[in-house]
Amino acid sequence: MKNRFCRIARSALALLACLPSAAAQLTSFPKQDLVDYTAKSPFERLPDGRPKVPDELIERARGLSSEEVWAVLQDKEFNNQYADGFQVLHPGKTMVGRAFTVQFMPLRADVDDVAQAKAKERGVKRLMNQTAIDMLQPGDVLVVDLFGKKVNGTIVGDNLFFYVNQATHGGGLVVDGSIRDLNGISEIDMPAYFRFVDPTPIGNVMLTGINVPVRIQGVTVMPGDLVVGDREGVYFIPPQFVQEVLDKADETHIHDEWTKKKFAEGKYKSSEIYGSPSDPQLKQEYQQYLKKRLDEIHKQRTSK
Repeated sequence: MKNRFCRIARSALALLACLPSAAAQLTSFPKQDLVDYTAKSPFERLPDGRPKVPDELIERARGLSSEEVWAVLQDKEFNNQYADGFQVLHPGKTMVGRAFTVQFMPLRADVDDVAQAKAKERGVKRLMNQTAIDMLQPGDVLVVDLFGKKVNGTIVGDNLFFYVNQATHGGGLVVDGSIRDLNGISEIDMPAYFRFVDPTPIGNVMLTGINVPVRIQGVTVMPGDLVVGDREGVYFIPPQFVQEVLDKADETHIHDEWTKKKFAEGKYKSSEIYGSPSDPQLKQEYQQYLKKRLDEIHKQRTSK
């Protein structure tokens, strides 16, 4: 218990130690620690230290399905990267972006008083939800651990939701907690995943971490993970697997395309074609089709 309290205390102190002058980047995970804990990422870094999944891969990921992500992560034995059971704001709109993580805890006055006082010493008027929201960048998805709180667990209403949309260029929001002003929020074209809707403002909580590992349901989310949400739920993909997930998805799309073409001919039973053709000539035909389509996709991407 003592060790756990010490870890929490160190995290809070790290947050406060980085509270800046206005020009500095606020984070409760020192930049080098963030680099160390995401060292397997093959990508460049954002100024705050998060892995920067390239914009072109983010765009490709908009065509992913949950099943395609699941297949690669299961093969890698990363079995705790999926969260569901959310209310989904725009079910037909895929959410893709880099995780910007925020952690809240139930309010404890003696701890929060110290944190707020130290924040003021460093020029921050008050630690609150907008402290984190004001740090968002294009391509971010705001991922908030509000420990499943409904009443006073509302990370945004429609005004701040609009700000998040503007700051992230439509990235998105995932909150293990609540939102408010659903009617207004529903008019804004940004994907969002949330547990509850409640009219109360955020309260009785304290901000304890920005760009730290957070828990969303049974998932440990790291800052910079690629967040992919569809009408089923949300995947949090470690950056080192993003390229493989996308490449395997290309093959899956082509396999599905070919399979439906053969079914449309009306000459084969399903078991002769799916999941893999049993006839050697059909297998060869599929491999030739796969190579042709992959070459076409590659040329199309490199010509842009």
